[in-house]
Amino acid sequence: MSLTIGVQMDPLENIDVSADSTIALALEAQNRGHKLFHYLATSLTLHMTEVLARTRPFRLAKTNKQLFKMGDEEFSSLDSMDVILMRQDPPFDMAYITATHILEHLPPRTLVVNNPAAVRNSPEKLLVTHFPDLMPPTLVTSDPIAAKEFRLEHQDLIIKPLFGNGGAGVFHVGPKDQNFNVILETLHSSLHEPLVIQRYLPEIRNGDKRIILIDGIPAGAINRVPMDGEVRANMHVGARAEPADLTARDHEICGAIGPKLKDEGLVFVGIDVIGNYLTEINVTSPTGIQEYLGFTGINLASQIWDVVEERVASI
Repeated sequence: MSLTIGVQMDPLENIDVSADSTIALALEAQNRGHKLFHYLATSLTLHMTEVLARTRPFRLAKTNKQLFKMGDEEFSSLDSMDVILMRQDPPFDMAYITATHILEHLPPRTLVVNNPAAVRNSPEKLLVTHFPDLMPPTLVTSDPIAAKEFRLEHQDLIIKPLFGNGGAGVFHVGPKDQNFNVILETLHSSLHEPLVIQRYLPEIRNGDKRIILIDGIPAGAINRVPMDGEVRANMHVGARAEPADLTARDHEICGAIGPKLKDEGLVFVGIDVIGNYLTEINVTSPTGIQEYLGFTGINLASQIWDVVEERVASI
C-alpha cells in the first residue's frame, strides 16, 4: 500500500537531521514506498472548504552529503493526500490553532496525525491538569495574589509560561529568592498569558524522563539530564540524553492517560515524568525517537507507521 503523505513542518534546511523525529518518520515512510510532500504551515490555505498548500515532493538521502532532494513547488489541494503529518514546532499560538481548524476541513479519508481537534484541545501544560493524581502541586494563573499564596504554601517553585516551549522563560525560584515578584511582572508583561507555577521537584537532578506513547501504549523512554546549574532538561539547552527503563509508576501513569490519548486520535505523544510526577503531555511535535533508536536499536517510527497504515486501511 503506497500512500501520499503531506508533511506539515518547519523548513527542511533548518532541521537537525540527527535528532529530529519528523525526519525519522519521513525516512520510515519513504522506506515503505510512500510518497512525501513537504509544505509550511504558513502556506496552508482554506478556499471556501478546500484545503490547499504550497507543496514540494521530497526524498531524503541515505548519506549526509545531500540530506534531501526537493521537486518543484505547486499550490495544490491537500484533499488528495492519504495522510497529513502535522509536525511544525510550537509556539502554540493563534497561527497554530488556526492551522488545526483548517485541517479539519480535509475529507474524512485523509488521516491527520495527530488529530488536529485533539491537538487544539490539548495544550501540553493544561492537558495534564485532567490527571491531578499524577501531577505535582500546580497553579495556572495570571493573578499575582494567588501566585504569592501558592508560594507561601510550597516555597520552592518552578515558574514557566503556559504556552512556552523549549525551556524558554522557565525559572526556578527558591524559598529565599527575592526575584519572585519581578519574574511574575516580567513574564506577564512580555507574554500576556497565564503562568504555570509548580512545586519544584528536586528529582530533576536525576533527569526528566521522556516516555513515548504510540496509540496510547508506552513504547519506550529516554532520560534527559540537565547540565550542572540548570533546571531545564531540554536537549537544545545542553541536557544530555541517556537510556531509561519504565518503572511501575511510569506504567501506572501511562495506563491512566493512554485510553484518552487513543480515543482522541493522538497517535504519537511524548510525556514528561520527573520522579513520580507527570509534568507535561506533548502532542504537538513530540521528539525522542531518534535518541531512543540510538540507545536501543528499536525503530519507533516503524511502530508509528504500523498504526497509521492500519488506521488508513480502516477508513
